[in-house]
Amino acid sequence: MVGEKYIEAIAVGARAMPVLIPALGSETDLSTLLHECDGLLLTGSASNVEPHHYGGPASVPGTLHDPNRDATTLPLIPRAIAAGLPVLAICRGFQEMNVAYGGTLHQRLHEVDGLLDHREDESTPLEVQYGPAHEVLLEPGGLLRNIAGQDRLQVNSLHWQGVQTLGKELRVEARAPDGVVEAFRVAESKGFALGLQWHPEWQFQKNSFSSALFAAFGEASRQRASIPR
Repeated sequence: MVGEKYIEAIAVGARAMPVLIPALGSETDLSTLLHECDGLLLTGSASNVEPHHYGGPASVPGTLHDPNRDATTLPLIPRAIAAGLPVLAICRGFQEMNVAYGGTLHQRLHEVDGLLDHREDESTPLEVQYGPAHEVLLEPGGLLRNIAGQDRLQVNSLHWQGVQTLGKELRVEARAPDGVVEAFRVAESKGFALGLQWHPEWQFQKNSFSSALFAAFGEASRQRASIPR
């Protein structure tokens, strides 16, 4: 199962065929999957990465987890990037990518002194929840700044968790006003390998940056598809 907004962003924004990957964990044939796919989108989710994967304390009661997804994505991410697949990771996917590269997570950003409350107001309509929430500053020389053509963006914010320590091979691409990492890239990847904490897939056609981002992801995937295997 995946939200239609992600399918639409791939089908229309990236001009690619979205293929949903079931979370089968160790039963997933990663080699075949990586051979058949031209790009990998890691979507957001209401669930969180189980904290034992990064040495964190137990989650508070009631926290949603998805161990089958963890068992699928955490080994898949570094293998996909090593194989040269373009990867775009959003929200939970962003957190998964950080953990896959040895990073850790804050589980409740709003309880950390000095940090903003990055959660949405769930009592408001979706258009408000996914509306602009704060600015991010894009790093000089980064891929996102190149795609955006400017040094800052207004983004939405619908997350409790965030980067505590950055994964070893990751480089910051954007930060929130409180310093929280909002985007990163895999420094030594062969191509497109980006993670974003916000949700660019939401009404992407109305946002010039989001449209450019999915177009760039699609183009990178088509280039990967043209390589003989």
